[in-house]
Amino acid sequence: MTPEIRIILRTVALALACLITHAHAAPKPELQELRGRIDTLKKSLDSTEDAKADAADELKASEQSISSSNNTLRDLARQQQAAQSALNALEQEKTGLDKRISAEQIMLGHLFYQQYHSGQQDQFKILLNQENPSQAARQLRYYTYLARARSELLEHLRDNLVKLEKLALETKTKQAELSKIRIEQDRQRQKLLEQQQTKKKLVTQLSKQIGQQRSELSRLQRNEKQLTQLIERLARQQREAPKKTPAPSSSARNSIVPDASIAGISFPQLKGKLQLPVRGELTGRFGTPRQDSGSPWRGLFIRTAATQEVHAIASGRVVFADWLRGFGNLLIVDHGSGYMSLYGNNESIFKRTGEAVRAGDVIASTGNSGGNPETGLYFEIRYQSKPFDPLDWCKIS
Repeated sequence: MTPEIRIILRTVALALACLITHAHAAPKPELQELRGRIDTLKKSLDSTEDAKADAADELKASEQSISSSNNTLRDLARQQQAAQSALNALEQEKTGLDKRISAEQIMLGHLFYQQYHSGQQDQFKILLNQENPSQAARQLRYYTYLARARSELLEHLRDNLVKLEKLALETKTKQAELSKIRIEQDRQRQKLLEQQQTKKKLVTQLSKQIGQQRSELSRLQRNEKQLTQLIERLARQQREAPKKTPAPSSSARNSIVPDASIAGISFPQLKGKLQLPVRGELTGRFGTPRQDSGSPWRGLFIRTAATQEVHAIASGRVVFADWLRGFGNLLIVDHGSGYMSLYGNNESIFKRTGEAVRAGDVIASTGNSGGNPETGLYFEIRYQSKPFDPLDWCKIS
């Protein structure tokens, strides 16, 4: 509440008190008008405070769009890799076929030459010649062999030429597919660049707005409270979920139960054996004061370059994958036994709520979503909704 509004409210309240004290002197319409002004002023104040609280939410659409575009580019890269591999295989097969055709053409040429060199004698002519019968038989077998070999070579050559034509068509199709993917990649990169520029403008505007609207400490406290409430709600939902397991479908036969972890070890047994989800510089450690507000860190902040791969620390199931004020694109994994891990400030999240993940799976990429001035990953581990030091569980390597 600004000092100006406080002064106005005090003035109005004092005037109202005077009017009530001297009710006989104040006309009833004036009293109603004054009360109306107070109500209007309160509503205006409430609206202003709500606008302050929700200012950071303007980033939501922009950062969700960036995450979506990065996912699209990731899918296109996989498609491009598959198409390129198929094209390489086709070209390799075509090269081998070209060599076989060349060899067959050379062999066929030798056969034709040999037949020409020996003369165009048919079987009847050989038999009618007054030659040695055994010599005639050998010569007949020789010409029969040449004819059969020539026929087989011609058949192979025809088949290989048909295959070559088919491979050429398939190669052309794959090249067109690859070209289409590259055009779409360029379009998506341009779209991503525009979204990032839009986000940059929003962040610049919001940094000024937030600086005028509220202190950093109150913002962090509110975000922490919201996150804690979310974790408690998710934990409650996990506890209240039906215990019976339905028959697995074909798409879920390889899914992971939350308690499963590295080599089947439950999460509590992994203390001190886990790897941090991303490599980088630890600029915020659990329990140490933040430079901007003095409030303690509830997890770790690992500073990295943008778009670095974020890995799941252990197996489990994604219970939250969405944007949350203060934490940006946030992903939460339930590891069973009351343990959850949190990965915040991501540029992109690659898993959806309900998906099973294994230790080491790529689940997100680093960024500075949620209005964070630094690029990297905010990481927490919680037990029964309460945060504790991740470095007691994770090795720094």
